Amino acid sequence: MKNFITLLLLVSGTLLQAQTQEQIRKLDSLFDSIHANDLAMGSISIFSNGKEAYTRSIGYLDVANQTPANNTTAYRIGSVTKTFTAVVMMQLIEEGKLEAETRLEEYFPQVPNSDKISIEHLLRHQSGLFNITDDEDFRKWMLSPQSREAMLKRMVKNGTLFLPAEKSEYSNTNYLLLSYIAEEIEDKPYAEIVKQRIIDKLGLENTFYGGKIVPENNQARSYVYSDAGWELMPETDMSVPMGAGALVSTPQDLNKFYWNLFEGNLVTTASLDEMKTEKDGMGIGMMKLPLEGIEVYGHGGGIDGFSSIAVHFPEGKITAAFVANGSNYPMKHLFLSAMKIMLGQKYELPELSQQ
Repeated sequence: MKNFITLLLLVSGTLLQAQTQEQIRKLDSLFDSIHANDLAMGSISIFSNGKEAYTRSIGYLDVANQTPANNTTAYRIGSVTKTFTAVVMMQLIEEGKLEAETRLEEYFPQVPNSDKISIEHLLRHQSGLFNITDDEDFRKWMLSPQSREAMLKRMVKNGTLFLPAEKSEYSNTNYLLLSYIAEEIEDKPYAEIVKQRIIDKLGLENTFYGGKIVPENNQARSYVYSDAGWELMPETDMSVPMGAGALVSTPQDLNKFYWNLFEGNLVTTASLDEMKTEKDGMGIGMMKLPLEGIEVYGHGGGIDGFSSIAVHFPEGKITAAFVANGSNYPMKHLFLSAMKIMLGQKYELPELSQQ
């Protein structure tokens, strides 16, 4: 891994020039093998200096109809949504509509410890609030539309696990509350807020707040692999995750988003630095990979049968995203393997057996 990152930084400035037909052949061969062995379905995109250097889609967006995925197929991205929500909150802070130290009680006093929980605690997963998706009845209500009132009642019922800032512990509750707060401040739905502040501004043509999946509109269904093959997964109603995981996108759009974020086109340098800064292992809407001081930031996600990852290397100006609507092999292995090939690093095919 260390050698991979070192090589990545050394050649990043000439990535497009270094891309040879042999490397493309190897990448295509890798994904051909993954597809043939039913190890994953999805799309990958790699950008260098803001321009796409490689893209590939494998598998089907709709297995029943054998509809192939393509480079504009839209996938649910799960928790990569949190980076979008974090950007919205940082913008509101920059505009003076909110402060990092604003307490949750100003908006939702019924939530336990709301007088002690700040916006920053929510952004950094330091609130201590129970993770709503760990609710014992989650699978009973996740498929149906949920009102804010119903979700807040569950938060109150499930309570807290620790005092604010005592430690960091990932909780979808934090970002669900942040999307509610944004709605209160802007007096409009979260879907409209993120569309106006990010999607429209960057021209992300295939990014939107999710709803019922429509394969006829080039939207992917999600699957899990079993002895019977790819089996369709149920669809979480997007009123459940909201700002914690309700967006739909493509790898190309995710790369555009992360590229513009790090280029200073969405928040100020000071805000971006705050997002990148770790406190008890947590940044704001992103995580720093522990790679011996080399800066690599990103976020992963999972919802239903979808899995996603989006990363950015500030020094090398490389951005990459992989979104799958079915995987039966460790996604991070596939993702890193593709980048190794792209960079001309010595590469051995992974053992192509179902996991």
